Amino acid sequence: MPFGKGWFAGRNLAISQVTTKYLLWVDDDFIFTSNTKVEKLVDILEKTTLDLVGGAVREKTGFVTTFRHQISVERGGEDGDCLHTRMGHYHVLQGFPNCVVTDGVVNFFLARTDKVQRVGFDPRLTRVAHSEFFIDGLGILHVGSCDDVTVDHASKIKLPWSKADENEKTYKEFRYPKSSEANIQLKHGLFYSKNRFKCMVKN
Repeated sequence: MPFGKGWFAGRNLAISQVTTKYLLWVDDDFIFTSNTKVEKLVDILEKTTLDLVGGAVREKTGFVTTFRHQISVERGGEDGDCLHTRMGHYHVLQGFPNCVVTDGVVNFFLARTDKVQRVGFDPRLTRVAHSEFFIDGLGILHVGSCDDVTVDHASKIKLPWSKADENEKTYKEFRYPKSSEANIQLKHGLFYSKNRFKCMVKN
């Protein structure tokens, strides 16, 4: 694809090439361990009505996150609706005591390919976006999360005496561009106009 088209355009291209029933979504700096039991996620999708089930990401410090959050839309008048998001879940998934039903999860999940392709990723969001995918999936994706299926996150801690190579410097130029604030403003502009939101509330 053309250079610099952004994360979401790249994600759309990636999922368009998937021909399997399910796809596994991970970051490129995740490390699989004996606790990365993808087969359990497969079992859940085979035995339940879920379309997407996330795991947990473990940091080098031992901190573990599932990033479970509930998303709802409060209908408004002519000025638009209000989006409500808060951390949490609805209930335990029957038959899987370590799993719950929720609306959004961390960037480590197994999903039905056709459902992810149906929701897609808004290509206008080039860099700063994650929850937007799950917001676009409201009413389409039935989402779950399991905290006993984990993947490790490669440490970004650099020792004082370590040397950064040229590849790392080049990576950082694109990973943390000076235009990040402009990207955030673009995201918010698209967010409000596309979804006809007049407000966002986070608890």
